[in-house]
Amino acid sequence: MYHFIQKMHSGWAYIALVLLFAAALNSLIGYLTKKEFTARDRKIALFGLIGVHVQFVIGLVLYFLSPLGSAAFGLMKDADLRLTSLEHPVLNLIAITLITIGWSKHKRAQTSELKFKPLSFLYSIGLVLILIRIPWHLWF
Repeated sequence: MYHFIQKMHSGWAYIALVLLFAAALNSLIGYLTKKEFTARDRKIALFGLIGVHVQFVIGLVLYFLSPLGSAAFGLMKDADLRLTSLEHPVLNLIAITLITIGWSKHKRAQTSELKFKPLSFLYSIGLVLILIRIPWHLWF
């Protein structure tokens, strides 16, 4: 079961990153070019939001099944264990929280510029936070 969830978490990460990148880029372009916010823009942002939330749920399951997750929480001297048991999950939780806040703020906004602004900035910050805490040496 652990290996299946681990492979699923690694595989879905590609999908989640592509969706989040597309949503952040689309929102940045929309914000900078001052284009009209459309249903297509909303769907792109929603797919990015759903992608990272699914990835987070899979990651939570993996965290409690993995020997590199909660079981290694007290071993902070080992950089690899600290990354997988603390830094990766906490920073990704922060990133997903920012992405969710961006989605929520855009829903209350009245103008296109005010819809694109939180999506572009918070989705981009979330993407950067996720990218800097991916355990790349374990992924490839």
